[in-house]
Amino acid sequence: MLFKEIISIPGMGGLYKIVASNKNGFIVESMQDGKRTMINANQRIMTLSEIAVYTKDTELPLRDVFKKMQETSDKNSPVDVKEDPKKLRDYFKTIVPEFDEERVYSSDIKKMISWFDALKGKIDFSKEEEPAEGEDGKLISPVEHDKSQPKIHESHGPKAEKTKNTTARTRKKV
Repeated sequence: MLFKEIISIPGMGGLYKIVASNKNGFIVESMQDGKRTMINANQRIMTLSEIAVYTKDTELPLRDVFKKMQETSDKNSPVDVKEDPKKLRDYFKTIVPEFDEERVYSSDIKKMISWFDALKGKIDFSKEEEPAEGEDGKLISPVEHDKSQPKIHESHGPKAEKTKNTTARTRKKV
């Protein structure tokens, strides 16, 4: 499983993996219980690779935050998500000391810690992922990578128009 395949859906708790797509939306599978559900194409989704944490200077990608959490999880035990928000902030300050305390809320920290706990044994955050390339050299998404290319038949398509070469005249009705 790749980090870029995992999504978060606002309004639905937990993390999901895109299984397939169709004309109406996506079929996603829950990372917690493995149940599959249909997501409308108009519904907002966010891949974890697009999410970043505000720092005082720039933004730090979520993958780097998880990488730091993975490195420090052996040294000190991670904080329980149900702890006091002050303890959560102190723990997060040990992971990312330069995070912007005004723009990163306690709820965001809780969410990141719970996501890390859900992904801890499933993904190695230290490995860099390379995008998949198609035959023509274009980058393709993981969902498109599984699709087979449709066959093109010569008989399909617009037909050439035939012109009438008749000299027959129509009679007038009397």
